[in-house]
Amino acid sequence: MRAVGVTRFGGPEVLTVLDVPDEPLGAGQVRVRVRAAAVSPTDTHLREGAYAGRDPVTTPPWVPGMDAAGEVVEIGPDVDRVAVGDAVMGIVVPTGAHGGYREDLVLPAASVARVPAGADAVAASTLPMNGLTARLSLDHLDLAPGSVLAVTGAAGAYGGYVVQLAKADGLTVVADAAEADEQLVRDLGADVVVRRGDDVAARIRAEFPDGVDGLADGSVQDALVLPAIRDGGRLATVRGYRGDGSGRVEAFPTRVRHYAENAGALDRLREQAESGAVTLRVARTFAPEEAPEAHRVLAAGGVRGRLVITF
Repeated sequence: MRAVGVTRFGGPEVLTVLDVPDEPLGAGQVRVRVRAAAVSPTDTHLREGAYAGRDPVTTPPWVPGMDAAGEVVEIGPDVDRVAVGDAVMGIVVPTGAHGGYREDLVLPAASVARVPAGADAVAASTLPMNGLTARLSLDHLDLAPGSVLAVTGAAGAYGGYVVQLAKADGLTVVADAAEADEQLVRDLGADVVVRRGDDVAARIRAEFPDGVDGLADGSVQDALVLPAIRDGGRLATVRGYRGDGSGRVEAFPTRVRHYAENAGALDRLREQAESGAVTLRVARTFAPEEAPEAHRVLAAGGVRGRLVITF
């Protein structure tokens, strides 16, 4: 089976098309013929070797990718969520050669859901990881309907899903955006849009002088955004930031691995995609041989929607 991965860590140029063996199928698992795998910043970190210390596999190759979509070609014992032939999307926790950038992929049945009605594999591959990350952040924040949530990086994949899921939860959303992205962020559902930048906390406070109840920091500004949050408010982060230690704001690092087998949350995302509550956004597709270019495009910034490798 073809895969895109690395045999040594480094820049985008180390990505190459590899031949990898099929993975064994066990109880409670499904085999997916992957048609599309979305590209994320986590993939670039894996490629660079940032996770080598936590990966129990110490020999190459290593295959990135946390999102995949395709068709079920085999199911193991004790699987009743999906059937052979179903179009599915899934979240992947990469380990060694087990990653989303491969044609044949075995996943826990709880990590897959049917593709939203009306969506193809490319569009569906953009939802699982970032959608579940956004859902987990909101679950950490646990804000009551009517509360005010701020979102940084709102035009990005994670931030966009946070905005849409927060609106579905009945929250008031203030989000940041560059001038070119303001209409996009409004279209996603933000009630108030402020200009992005290092002074975003002051801009949010200008709109909500008492501070917001919670903030999801998709732009990874960490301490810079803390002043926007009221005393006793909550912060959801995506790179492990735990706050300034003052106790004024409670910080929740969001680790999507904790939701990788949350079948209920994944099914709910499918339903919300079908209803239009969340939007599947594809920016560009790439052949497996073009994976290095996909990583370069992502690193250059400004991507709106997801980059997707197609098999």
